[in-house]
Amino acid sequence: MTDLKGKVALVTGATRGIGKGIAIGLGEAGATVYITGRTLGSDENDDVSGTLLDTQKAVNEAGGNCILVQVDHSDDEQVRLLFERIKTEQNGQLDILVNNVFSGVKAISNAYSEPFWKHDPSLWDAINNVGLRSHYVASIFAARLMSQRQQGLICTISSWGSLSYIFGAAYGVGKAACDRLAADMAVELKADNITSLSVWPGIVGTELMFEFSQQMNIQGKNARFDDYYNWETPLFTGRVIAALAAQENTMKLTGKVHIIAELAQQYNIVDEKHNRPVSLRSLRFILPSAVPALKQYASFIPDIKIPWLILQATMLQSPKI
Repeated sequence: MTDLKGKVALVTGATRGIGKGIAIGLGEAGATVYITGRTLGSDENDDVSGTLLDTQKAVNEAGGNCILVQVDHSDDEQVRLLFERIKTEQNGQLDILVNNVFSGVKAISNAYSEPFWKHDPSLWDAINNVGLRSHYVASIFAARLMSQRQQGLICTISSWGSLSYIFGAAYGVGKAACDRLAADMAVELKADNITSLSVWPGIVGTELMFEFSQQMNIQGKNARFDDYYNWETPLFTGRVIAALAAQENTMKLTGKVHIIAELAQQYNIVDEKHNRPVSLRSLRFILPSAVPALKQYASFIPDIKIPWLILQATMLQSPKI
């Protein structure tokens, strides 16, 4: 069992989805977990469930100590005050920052399958302001705390969309920038013993992803969402990040992209139902996805990963819409 007792973590954007799962995973390990989001309690105008109070309850029930802070990450002053509060309440201790906050799912859904130039330039901001930019801002304030104690871990949630066309130009560029942000921060944080890395979940069954997949299937736009094959739960990412944070030396991982499913295999982590989804670059995922009849025989397909060089040479060739 991963042990993070005595550790202080911050997960941005944790009202639902991956952020909520990460907070619960850190709570399972016994950490004190600060969570942020804009929705404190239930909102009759929000058609997707999830609030800070819901997440706080789930984290506490899992064994953690959850402290919620209502924050709009588009407002830098609110973010600054968040870190001032952590500094005051935890005597300057912050061990883990998970850059997860992202408000672009609705914008992606609305713009899906249409070229970028058919949309207002504000689409870029909807996808990358409370997302890429927010990660940069939060990392500034986190690094100021972590550098005082000469230790810390900053995980930036990114996506396979940084390598292959998925949800449009603004999304792909934003995710590629998240990877570059994590890598370049690692260079500048190394002297202070702070690890910075980018993590890629697989296909995660969040509330909004289920809604999105249903919409795509109804419209016949994307067959990849037809049966939830090899989907991960949000908690899977949380458990892997908790195991990662518990490692004695994470500096050997700094500056790199890490795939959640592959870290899970390395650390012997399982998902909610004790299964372990495979990496999206595994033949066990790729072959059944290409030939659906093979899905029932997936367990017999070797879990061989396609090398990065081959992926970069093939996946960066964006397909036609």
